[in-house]
Amino acid sequence: MKPPQILFVTGTDTGVGKTVFAALATLQLRRRGFCVAALKPVASGGRGDARILHAAAGKVLSLDEVNPWHFRAPIAPVLAAARERRRVRLREVVTQIRRVGRAFEVVVVEGAGGLLSPLGVDFDSRDLLLALAARPVVVCPNKLGAINQVRLALEALPVRLRPAARVVLVQPPRADTASRTNWELLQNFVRPSQLGLMPWIRD
Repeated sequence: MKPPQILFVTGTDTGVGKTVFAALATLQLRRRGFCVAALKPVASGGRGDARILHAAAGKVLSLDEVNPWHFRAPIAPVLAAARERRRVRLREVVTQIRRVGRAFEVVVVEGAGGLLSPLGVDFDSRDLLLALAARPVVVCPNKLGAINQVRLALEALPVRLRPAARVVLVQPPRADTASRTNWELLQNFVRPSQLGLMPWIRD
């Protein structure tokens, strides 16, 4: 069986809609007939995101397989792990993702925080993305400042992964001038085929 395609969902910040997008992508892929797993390998401050992904994928894995590294403190995972005298290493995370992913056609992986937020000992989401050779999906709120945030995130991606990257703008509950014009302006810097919009989803 060939290795799964890996979609890596990152964001321009924390709390921007990564989990919602990852869950919706997982549900949509399942509806299209793909065998899909959704993972949140590293989490701090609770396992709510992991539980959402666990449910979206139809509970095909255990919660501990979806989220092997979880820490209580709502701070950067590397610091939360240190508080519990634990360490997260890139090699171990990559091995875990590849191990559980073998049985699936697509694996949706959600990072923690933004692209450069430290996940563990000397690595961040960018390092994990590169190690997995995953397709990056950058989630960003569609608001004033989004152009700069998206361009910075794309610039921070490994060069060889940029052409495959996708950008998802999350619509605000109420449109304003910035949210109405960002899409057109972004097309000066990102190919239209790389752009997507996600509507605001309450609760």
